[in-house]
Amino acid sequence: MSEESAQYDALVQRRQENIGRYFWRAHRAFVEISVRKMAARGHIGLAPAHATLISHIDTEGTRITTLAERLFITKQAAGHLVADLVEKGYIASAPDPSDRRAVLVTFTEVGWRFLHDAYELKGEIEAEFTDILGRERYEQLRETLTDLLAHIEDDQKS
Repeated sequence: MSEESAQYDALVQRRQENIGRYFWRAHRAFVEISVRKMAARGHIGLAPAHATLISHIDTEGTRITTLAERLFITKQAAGHLVADLVEKGYIASAPDPSDRRAVLVTFTEVGWRFLHDAYELKGEIEAEFTDILGRERYEQLRETLTDLLAHIEDDQKS
């Protein structure tokens, strides 16, 4: 193996073992598991992007511009996801009463049922993860992530 080839292989390996990649893969896997399990509960036709958008809607409603910011996507992309979810019956969109120029996204009855099912499902997934890791390691993982995020989020506010 040439030195150039070895350097390339090392780069590929470091790229896969990056902590950011692990976070991304874990998030993606969690969303994909959630979407599959939600489909089994009757919530069919939702992509991971739909489920992610739904998770960022506040219970009292959220503006499309805020959803775009939370998801790190354009307002146009958020608008397309909102239109899909309106068509599927999960959410409604209407002018925001506090600013008629803005669009407020709120849950429909189907959307509230989705939220209820999602929170039940999250408990099931956490139980599965606890079975895999054991109670102590799972709790340690949660505490570690909580500490890390608190530190990161405090630094971002500074």
